[in-house]
Amino acid sequence: MPHHQPHAHHNTPRWLLALLLAALGMLGPFAVDTYIPAFPTIASDLNASALQMQQTFSVYLVAFAVMFLFHGALSDSFGRKPIILWGLGVFLIGTIGCAMSQTIGQLLFFRTLQGLSVGAGMVVGRAMVRDLFADADAQRLMSMVTMWFGLAPAVAPVLGGFLFAAFGWHSIFWFLAIFTAALIVISIYAFHETLPPSSRQPFRLQPLLAGYREVSASVPFLLLSFAAGFNFNGFFLYILSAPVFLPEHLHLGPTEYAWLFVPGIGGIMTGALISGRVAGKWSAAKTVRAGYSLMLLAVSLNVIYCSLLPPALPWSVLPIFIYAMGSATAFPSLTLLVMDLFPSRRGMATSLSAFVGGMINALVAGVISPALSHSPLLLALGMAGMMAGGYICWVTYRRFGRHRSRPRPG
Repeated sequence: MPHHQPHAHHNTPRWLLALLLAALGMLGPFAVDTYIPAFPTIASDLNASALQMQQTFSVYLVAFAVMFLFHGALSDSFGRKPIILWGLGVFLIGTIGCAMSQTIGQLLFFRTLQGLSVGAGMVVGRAMVRDLFADADAQRLMSMVTMWFGLAPAVAPVLGGFLFAAFGWHSIFWFLAIFTAALIVISIYAFHETLPPSSRQPFRLQPLLAGYREVSASVPFLLLSFAAGFNFNGFFLYILSAPVFLPEHLHLGPTEYAWLFVPGIGGIMTGALISGRVAGKWSAAKTVRAGYSLMLLAVSLNVIYCSLLPPALPWSVLPIFIYAMGSATAFPSLTLLVMDLFPSRRGMATSLSAFVGGMINALVAGVISPALSHSPLLLALGMAGMMAGGYICWVTYRRFGRHRSRPRPG
């Protein structure tokens, strides 16, 4: 499998590349988490019901997941940089639209536009890491990106809470617009194309659909993708339930959202750090097992605590810290295993894998979170269910799936 080492890239230092790729990935969580503290006010301003407000998550996440299928494939055909810039441009328009929305219908429309474009940087960024670096290096860079990226959901609601308290909810979307515009300028200068024309796949519908069929028919691929998706959603369930979980169960105001997000992100960063440390020393399987051990510990503590005692700080958020740490320990290895199943179609494999995760996200946002968020114990059981689903997929992959993939995973 050809590892083209583009000459142009040696002048962008690795930490800067990691920071940029993380910033592109951050748009996703920023567009979800920044406006959570302003939920009740946006609802009353736009005469929207709680369910309609929950739909501003769902339409965004469905659009996000559907377009995930195309960002990677488009970048395999047209190069990485143009797709990143197009994605940022459309996202900027959607964000300005959200800031200027007068009705819930307009907000839902512009949220959809945001969702359609926001994944470009995330998907294409991951493919760029693989264009540039071989195994252990790629895992180290992915861990660095995950770590920076982990800051976003911690900073977002805190920042959103303060912007909202100081300037009202429109300012949250104006801030996002400025952030996006800055990213466009930086990307133009700092990114070099990592996919030379000789390595590009022709963009024709027939081979594209054939490629999707090939990738999605692969059992190891599906198992790994569902494992990563379920793992993440054990944590994401709490983020999406924050508008209920924090004010109702923990009695926190709009500027106190750090109580949920800081432990969550501390966990992600610690897990990413662990993954980066063991890259090249542990096999992928050992790293993933370590991640599941942490998640199991978190789930057990959470269910036991919620069964016996009422919600209280810091005990209600401690399991979220441990769970996020486990999920982030396993994630880089799972992502690289997925991409290595299809060396010539990495962009497509990443896209489809993210689509699987995105559809689970949308399901959690639209159905599972509203059903469970009124009870701390149900949320804890929801987290346990997500982890169990992920673990079953992983064990099945180890048992049966591996002989259908390359024998490298370890």
